[in-house]
Amino acid sequence: MGPEDVCCGMERLPVPVYGPWKNLPAFQYTPELIAGPGAEQDPSEVTIQGCDCQGSNCVAEVCRCLPHGSHYVRRSIVSGQRPVRECNIMCNCGESCPNRETQQGLQFHLQLCQRPGKGWGVCTLEDIPNGRFVCEYAGEVLGHEQARSRILSQNPCANNYIIAVLEHLHGGQILQTFIDPTLIGNVGRFLNHSCDPNLFMMPVRTHSMVPKLALFAARDIQAGEELCYDYSGRFFNQTPASETQDSEEELSPRKKCLCGTGACSGFLPYESSLF
Repeated sequence: MGPEDVCCGMERLPVPVYGPWKNLPAFQYTPELIAGPGAEQDPSEVTIQGCDCQGSNCVAEVCRCLPHGSHYVRRSIVSGQRPVRECNIMCNCGESCPNRETQQGLQFHLQLCQRPGKGWGVCTLEDIPNGRFVCEYAGEVLGHEQARSRILSQNPCANNYIIAVLEHLHGGQILQTFIDPTLIGNVGRFLNHSCDPNLFMMPVRTHSMVPKLALFAARDIQAGEELCYDYSGRFFNQTPASETQDSEEELSPRKKCLCGTGACSGFLPYESSLF
């Protein structure tokens, strides 16, 4: 890891560091998810069947990867399309198929920069159109108990990078995915929280049932802006008043939010099942 590229040449584009790069936390770079302690599935294992489409353009509602319509239009994600399933290495279509957007890696020039009061952050060096894929939140896939153990063993003042994704399935089942980029991760680990974010996170599946956590532009983003998303996973953070007036005991694990937006809820989101 050096000042020229925090990604160590493992991404399509380099991500330079603007600032005292020696102050960066030590971690191993990975551009994709890897199986960590307690993971029930290996994200590198191919478990999803591919399509039989011919050519490089899969047809929506004909391709088995697109049963409910196209996920992308002119490389931008279609709002409200859940769940997202992309074509994978088992599909007959080629790598130029438009239903492989998150597999193209970084598509915009980004930079690590220091943000007042928040430490490191990620800024874009070029304009990013609404709906475009920006980066993945990659790291170790953990089991619930391992994720909880890591959080409870942390210094209360330390940054927590573990994200819990809860997907509600038909029949009331909840699919949990825990990703930790603290020790092994990618550029996504440096993204800060905002209660009024310009990115949103979407689970995307390619060849495994373990979802990628893909970050897309929530609006047109101008060059020079810091990139942020809502750590709670919500597109817009509209916290009811009752959630911001909990007792001191209930708020004890929570940290003050420093996003500074007019929509700020006052505290960073957290997953209560891990505390």
